Amino acid sequence: SSSSRDEALRDKRARILSRGLPKQKPIEGVKQVVVLASGKGGVGKSTTAVNVALALAANDSTKEVGLLDVDIYGPSIPKMMNLKGNPELTPKNLMRPLKNYGVACMSMGFLVEETAPVVWRGLMVMSAVEKLLRQVDWGQLDYLVVDMPPGTGDVQLSVSQNIPIAGAVIISTPQDVALLDARKGAEMFRKVHVPVLGLVQNMSVFQCPKCKHETHIFGADGVRDLAKTLGLDILGDIPLHVNIRETCDSGQPVVISQPQSDAVSLQL
Repeated sequence: SSSSRDEALRDKRARILSRGLPKQKPIEGVKQVVVLASGKGGVGKSTTAVNVALALAANDSTKEVGLLDVDIYGPSIPKMMNLKGNPELTPKNLMRPLKNYGVACMSMGFLVEETAPVVWRGLMVMSAVEKLLRQVDWGQLDYLVVDMPPGTGDVQLSVSQNIPIAGAVIISTPQDVALLDARKGAEMFRKVHVPVLGLVQNMSVFQCPKCKHETHIFGADGVRDLAKTLGLDILGDIPLHVNIRETCDSGQPVVISQPQSDAVSLQL
């Protein structure tokens, strides 16, 4: 009957809720985890994550830095970090990260063909995330920068609830449509008790290379206004600059290839 089905569903729900959240377990050898996230795709999150990881390594040569790409469907880190190939396995059957520019990297992009789509349902995606979190030999890292997929779904919740995170950084353009989702991202981290370190305003202004006229293509100061509303800091204000795009596309991120440029000083 309908009432007995409802009762069975309530019992099942109560059993699930009684288990509580999964216990957080640190990633072996990793001291601090910082996640870079966005509510919406296409706001420059992966580009920022790559340059933040490289900047952390450049600012202090005594620190070991890793970069973990948990965007299962659209991994960008292999191309941006100019890395290809399959990870080697340790005697304990753990994957060894690939390394470039002094930063250890792991991504789904190392485990599938570059042009092959990942056509998976949720359970397979969560299994892949678990492998990326638990079956990688990072050695000893001071910082692990995690490039999250866009949105506030299963992957974000799984990462947030399974490992201790020092803080989250939200990336957004000043555009209203992006800001709506950025706010949801910030609120999600607050709900799962992950400190939000602040917001980064990306693609904030475009300067014509010929006449130097500045145009706010995606609007002006939207992320700054959102930060005030949420009581958060602005950690960076990055222009829409062709060098930032070109250097990441070529696998030579701007922090490495043009360390003295104005674009770099805004990201450090």
